[in-house]
Amino acid sequence: MQLGIFTVGDVTPDPTTGRTPTEHERIKATVAIAKKAEEVGLDVFATGEHHNPPFISSAPTTTLAYIAAQTERLILSTATTLITTTDPVLIAENYAKLQHLSDGRVDLTMGRGNTGPVYPWFGKDIRQGINLAIENYALLHRLWREDVVDWEGRFRTPLQGFTSAPRPLDGVPPFVWHGSIRSPEIAEQAAYYGDGFFHNHIFWPASHTQKMVAYYRQRFEHYGHGRADQAIVGLGGQFFMRRNSQDAVREFRPYFDNAPVYGHGPSLEDFTSGTPLTVGSPQEVLERTLSFRDYVGDYQRQLFLIDHAGLPLKTVLEQLDLLGEILPDLRAGFAEGRPAHVPDAPTHASLVAAAGGARDSSVHAVDDVTGRRAEEEVSA
Repeated sequence: MQLGIFTVGDVTPDPTTGRTPTEHERIKATVAIAKKAEEVGLDVFATGEHHNPPFISSAPTTTLAYIAAQTERLILSTATTLITTTDPVLIAENYAKLQHLSDGRVDLTMGRGNTGPVYPWFGKDIRQGINLAIENYALLHRLWREDVVDWEGRFRTPLQGFTSAPRPLDGVPPFVWHGSIRSPEIAEQAAYYGDGFFHNHIFWPASHTQKMVAYYRQRFEHYGHGRADQAIVGLGGQFFMRRNSQDAVREFRPYFDNAPVYGHGPSLEDFTSGTPLTVGSPQEVLERTLSFRDYVGDYQRQLFLIDHAGLPLKTVLEQLDLLGEILPDLRAGFAEGRPAHVPDAPTHASLVAAAGGARDSSVHAVDDVTGRRAEEEVSA
């Protein structure tokens, strides 16, 4: 079981002080949060991808590469990689490069995002969102697995004899999760490829999450990747902790009431009763989180959103300290009764082992200008 956090990178005023952090402060805070995540023993740090204010989460590979240089163990991921509006060739190159720089500590979550205007900004039609996700990922999947790709589709110019460089580290592409809140087509896509399905159920009731995950598991088995309970599932979640439940509720309420996404809507009490948001003591967060598998089964990754809605960095770091305190009990609780045939979350090491060992996948092609290979240039 992998436990971690994700950020959407929002730049939101603190409702208790009225102060809004600068973009610089928020970017540097993201790095500090990731380093703290490794310090307290978490497994994963993930960042979303937005290209508009009030977010600072554009250029996720830049952020993750910088964090990789300052961490040793943390798996670096995306909470969303915009497969709909980002060229698959660029994704193939950027994340393979990040894979090399981080020595394999990288995976990514494909998604469509939740910002409609991003489509025309990148020359795409939002009405083709699902079709873009399907076609672009089909190309990306090939780019990481075939040294030379000939391809033609609906949404980009054709490729002829194209080699994406660098090639994946050790001959193994980064593991891919497909993230969705409401689209069964994306669950179907994840199942078809035998990839992971990440259901970010921070805004939806358990019954909806149960249906989406069950559908993915059924289709995973249908495509012959294993039993339904062996499908690779990840969940989102949210919490705010203090030692005393009443203190947690009192402190978090103004942030909840003014949050850009759910502020000025349902009450905090209604929202926590109907969604996975947990505001209370560490014991309450522990028990609520462990209850997720009651409706999705044994799963592989749990990520929490904890740095949103204007919460100051000091408070977020305190939340991580509290999460670190209950990590042993979370791990023990998720391990209890877990069948031996349910796989762990994939890592670079496990994927390399499944592939029969590491190999150098470098492609030494002839340069179109000089007509010589790179190794010939060295020896000349």
